[in-house]
Amino acid sequence: MPGIEGKIAESGPTRKKSLGGAFFWLSAFYAVYCLRPEDWVPGLSYVPMAKITGILAILGLFSSLGKTKRGFKDMPTEARYLLIMMAVLGIGAALSPISRMHAVMATLEFSKVYVAWALTFLLITTIPRLERIIFIQAASVGVICAIAIVKGHSVPRLDGVLGGIYGNPNDLAFAIVLSLPFSLALLVKAKGMLRKGAWLFSMLIMLMALFLTASRAGFITLVISGAVCLWHFGIKGRRPKVIVGAVMIVGLLLLLAGGRLKDRFFAISGDVQNQVDQSAYGSYEERRFLILKSLEGIEHHPLLGVGVHGFPPYSTKWKEVHNSYLQIAVEGGIPVLILYLMFISRGFKNLRKLRRMRDLDSETVLLAGALHSSLIGFLVGAFFAPEAYQFFPYFAVAYTSVLFAIVRERENPSLPTADAPGRTRDVTEIYANNRRSNVLTPVR
Repeated sequence: MPGIEGKIAESGPTRKKSLGGAFFWLSAFYAVYCLRPEDWVPGLSYVPMAKITGILAILGLFSSLGKTKRGFKDMPTEARYLLIMMAVLGIGAALSPISRMHAVMATLEFSKVYVAWALTFLLITTIPRLERIIFIQAASVGVICAIAIVKGHSVPRLDGVLGGIYGNPNDLAFAIVLSLPFSLALLVKAKGMLRKGAWLFSMLIMLMALFLTASRAGFITLVISGAVCLWHFGIKGRRPKVIVGAVMIVGLLLLLAGGRLKDRFFAISGDVQNQVDQSAYGSYEERRFLILKSLEGIEHHPLLGVGVHGFPPYSTKWKEVHNSYLQIAVEGGIPVLILYLMFISRGFKNLRKLRRMRDLDSETVLLAGALHSSLIGFLVGAFFAPEAYQFFPYFAVAYTSVLFAIVRERENPSLPTADAPGRTRDVTEIYANNRRSNVLTPVR
């Protein structure tokens, strides 16, 4: 069948080239979103880098339609939850009782996460590609922490040192905690003292920045997420050095940079002795008020909420409620909260499915442990921070979907990639698989 062979030979390199270009721009989008160069490189604030890289990644994907290993009909259930959630948020924004135009624009800005999510699932079809994206996120947060420490060495709590998603110290602490498990996984996997040393140094910088933010929520999340991480890598992975090293490093950093964090914890009891403590206690009282106000908003607008980013003006304090679940509920309504929880739960379900599989390779086990730790960190941190619209948790769920799809495809290529209906393979794919089978079958 020379005609089919010619099509196979022609489509293979072409598909790799087209998907490689799309994946390059997807990687660039991740780098721009995680590094936020426009917030600390002079002049780049005038260049919409995230929009440019995102558009190029989409164009690369459209140019490769029909050549990707997965299609849109293979998207897993969590992708549908996210898409429906976006639609409901859009309806709520259009009917917002606070500011419709502002809510619609904020919803459109947030909807980019679905584009990034879909591209991540469709384009990342191998473990090396997944590791590259995780590398970009972990390394970018390490660089951001170093820049924040250098620029904000005299700024209390590193507040406002950087803009965007890292401008608030609690947001910076949240991003650090969600990325630390990935850094530890890359440290364990790294070969050679130089690479291991680089990741160890990056983690030290991230932990130092976390303590300098004096974020109480960040520290609580670190303790719980870190315990899960040490369970996976230290106890189950039989690496006692990881446990000893982590305890020593965190203890040392608490002594060196944890004074302000300790004062903020004591201020919750009302034991106010200085201006910093007064600010911390005032923050605690203000958060109680915002929680009650958000519950009032949910009661009055249970179906569609007040619109994305509509709670600050509704609260009369112009502040976000420091709880992601209440934030998404008051601004999107109870149906969006349910979809949000169902979406996050799918990440854990993907990891449970992976754990049931036998003979997983060490790379998959490391990535699964890091993802579980990061998702646990999100579940805990979301109770203390307004992170419903930060992309990192959505990325983590996407990574679980990709990892499960890769392992499933590797074990049985004939199965559908997700829990969506199966996809019929074309004749060239079937013929190529048959040729490989015939080559490997000994002649008797």
